[in-house]
Amino acid sequence: MKIGELAKRSGCSIQTIRFYERKGLLSKPKRTEANYRSYDKTLLDELIFIKQCRSLDISLKEIKSLIHNKNNPEQSCSSVNKLIDEHICQVNEKIEELLNLKSTLEQMAQSCDADKTIKECGILNELSA
Repeated sequence: MKIGELAKRSGCSIQTIRFYERKGLLSKPKRTEANYRSYDKTLLDELIFIKQCRSLDISLKEIKSLIHNKNNPEQSCSSVNKLIDEHICQVNEKIEELLNLKSTLEQMAQSCDADKTIKECGILNELSA
């Protein structure tokens, strides 16, 4: 299949597919006699794997590591478990940061009401302090 069909079937844009090719995440596609890229089911599966990883906010570096592990099925999966454990820690840190951000915004929202003028706006005054 051509890249447009791959994009349609995977739900990824053509630019994203080419980006993943440049980053070495996707295997090199075969070439036709006219030198066009020709994608097969294996590459579609690889792309879906990458897309699933990205939906979990797994970084490109981490995806490369997961692909390496996936391509070496006889190895121990301890490195995969470690990678996911580290990713869980990163997610927990982001959650904590977002909760702090939410709390700060809620406090700011309470510092002002609609009956004040811009000059008296507690939110803008806090942001300027």
